[in-house]
Amino acid sequence: MRLGIGEIVVVLALALLFFGPSKLPQLGNSLGQAIKSFKKGLSSLHDDVEAEPAPQQQTKGLADKIEDGAASKANAVASRGQGSDSAS
Repeated sequence: MRLGIGEIVVVLALALLFFGPSKLPQLGNSLGQAIKSFKKGLSSLHDDVEAEPAPQQQTKGLADKIEDGAASKANAVASRGQGSDSAS
């Protein structure tokens, strides 16, 4: 399903008749910018998906952070308890 030279010429002739010769350069420019931004958006989406770690790794990292936080709180409570015993 490829476009041949004949089909391209017909499409360009219809575009010229429909939009006029003064609007065609502006139309081409805006179409080019739209395609460029679409490709940029797709590539950034692809980069975001690659940069994001797997859900399993995220869960493991979160569990480690929770355990570290709980251990540091327990150590703080224990050290406060020892400090109050020596003060009395």
